[in-house]
Amino acid sequence: MTVIGITGTIGAGKGTVTKYLTDNYGFKSYSVRDFLIEEINRRGLAVNRDSMVDVANDLRATHGPGYIVSELYKRAQQNSGNTIIESVRTIGEVETLKNKPNFSLLAIDADIKQRYERIKNRESSTDSISFEKFVEDEQRELTSNDPGKQNLLGCIKLADYVILNNKGLPELKTQVDSIINTLQNP
Repeated sequence: MTVIGITGTIGAGKGTVTKYLTDNYGFKSYSVRDFLIEEINRRGLAVNRDSMVDVANDLRATHGPGYIVSELYKRAQQNSGNTIIESVRTIGEVETLKNKPNFSLLAIDADIKQRYERIKNRESSTDSISFEKFVEDEQRELTSNDPGKQNLLGCIKLADYVILNNKGLPELKTQVDSIINTLQNP
């Protein structure tokens, strides 16, 4: 079982890469975002980025910094096969996953204005925000000294592979294909 964790900035293309890997390489996807939405709904909260951050931080503070990805990894083991854990956002999550066999971390980044346009176009319930709110949300998630809190820049620095997604879908797919080729043929 190959396990790829996907991290990166907001709107960089994490979901696009995940869909490409599931559709073209048969990976099964487990999403931190979906896990958090399940928990937010269970708690009866509004599904928005603020709730996601608050609930994620609460779960990590209560159960440990790698709790969410550990739960997703358990689900992946039950299903077996190549796996993606999408939206790794903390150093504690990276450290937890790096201790698992056959794990690689893929980071995706892009120009901030492109990323904002992407989130507007995907029309998710958590993405109906102004550019100013987008920048504010990202700043809150970029760095932290707490291993259980969002630290996107720290996660990107720990990545085994980094994709800069500024040139469009064909170039993104080419970069992903190259990484998969490297993983399958070390």
